[in-house]
Amino acid sequence: MAVGGFSLDASSANNGFDGKITLSVVITCIVAASSGLIFGYDIGITGGVTTMKPFLEKFFPAILKKAASAKTNVYCVYDNQLLTLFTSSLHLAGLVSSLLASRVTTALGRRNTMIFGGCIFFAGGAINGAAENIAMLILGRILLGLGVGFTNQATPVYLSEIAPPKWRGAFSTGFQFFVGMGVVAANCINYGTARHPWGWRVSLGLATVPATIITIGAFLIPDTPSSLVERNQIPQARNALRKVRGPTADVELELQHVIQSSQISKAVKGGGFGTIFEEQYRPELVMVFAIPLSQQLTGINIVAFYAPNLFQSVGFGSDSALLSAVILGLVNLGSILVSTAVVDRFGRRFLFIAGGIQMLLCMIAVAVVLAVVSGVHGTEHISKGKAILVLVLFCFYAAGFGWSWGPLCWLIPSEIIPMKIRSTGQSIAVAVQFLTVFVLSQTFLTMLCHFKFGAFLFYAGWIALITIFVILFLPETKGIPLDLMCAIWGKHWYWSRFTVRGQVNQDN
Repeated sequence: MAVGGFSLDASSANNGFDGKITLSVVITCIVAASSGLIFGYDIGITGGVTTMKPFLEKFFPAILKKAASAKTNVYCVYDNQLLTLFTSSLHLAGLVSSLLASRVTTALGRRNTMIFGGCIFFAGGAINGAAENIAMLILGRILLGLGVGFTNQATPVYLSEIAPPKWRGAFSTGFQFFVGMGVVAANCINYGTARHPWGWRVSLGLATVPATIITIGAFLIPDTPSSLVERNQIPQARNALRKVRGPTADVELELQHVIQSSQISKAVKGGGFGTIFEEQYRPELVMVFAIPLSQQLTGINIVAFYAPNLFQSVGFGSDSALLSAVILGLVNLGSILVSTAVVDRFGRRFLFIAGGIQMLLCMIAVAVVLAVVSGVHGTEHISKGKAILVLVLFCFYAAGFGWSWGPLCWLIPSEIIPMKIRSTGQSIAVAVQFLTVFVLSQTFLTMLCHFKFGAFLFYAGWIALITIFVILFLPETKGIPLDLMCAIWGKHWYWSRFTVRGQVNQDN
């Protein structure tokens, strides 16, 4: 396949400039992926803080009164819309900033967008740690959300563009690994600070630490060659390639490929939000909506946000609930390493399908256990033994997510979208995720109160549907260079009717 006289066949792409795993590319990808810390830290810290008695006494005293009531069933203790607004306001802000991030990453680059997001997140963490009223809490959460929106949009694209195609899956899972590390670190901090009257301030304020790490780290790494070429910074793009491919590597072939791909993208009108809605990009559009939506409909962030609340509701004490959340986070973190090891060997589809089946069985089992041991109305006392069984099932569920939908949700949108609409597509994917999380987190505790164990059957049904969707509509993308990704749609039984992918010069 040729573009302007330049060969784009897969063999030349793979053998000519596939790139070795150098120390430089490893360090660069680790530093970039560390931006996941701020998202993970926020996911983990929020649920734990909302179980701390001093925090509830200061901001949500009505919840403590409800918890003390003998009439409250185990599913309804934390059903408070103001409390869920504290949690979910971040995601509404993230929705807004992720849509703005498309233009920011195009104009300023992937790296500078990560720096910008880290600075905003730092401000939000500082305000939350010093909060004296609910207004300050919500303001801090909004700033946290703005920061996360920018970094979540820029980082997956950065990793996909900088990593060697053969190992793109493994490197891209690094973002989700750092998300998991952030969750575990937050849960450990919550466990250590829960007994202190000012513990919630420490937990919320320490969000400034991961923000500082990513902000300083991003200053030390180059922007991606694709981003630099897009902004006509060719010498800087060459230097960036030399830095990540090694000082002895011949980077000219890869650089020329990136330059010509960028020229083709600029020659074709469009590239904004309107372009991705064209019929030829129908497969990409569906995926940037469906993949993040499906990830959230597995129920994982609901479990992560409210794990301490859930475990406390089903029989654990406050300290035990926080420790259970730590265990859950460690299981998820370990499973992400499994994904890193096998994603480029077995492929994306295998992990999606196997992980989906594992999560489906666990959600059904949780619903059955809760229905049996707590009664239909949730008024029966749950023994410690049965509560531990719920924890074990959640651990198996978290493991299934950690090596499938967790990292792959970030990887797939960032690798399937052509350069011309890559920033736009990633912005839509992140925005869809934030919107879904906002709706689900704002409604989950109410759903848990009214649906009781049926809430878990609700998510089980969605897991079944999205697993079938993957089987039918998601092609395999492992090992395919980004600029040749367009060819997979023309070979698919369904998507081939919308686009002619042989014309690479129109689709890149």
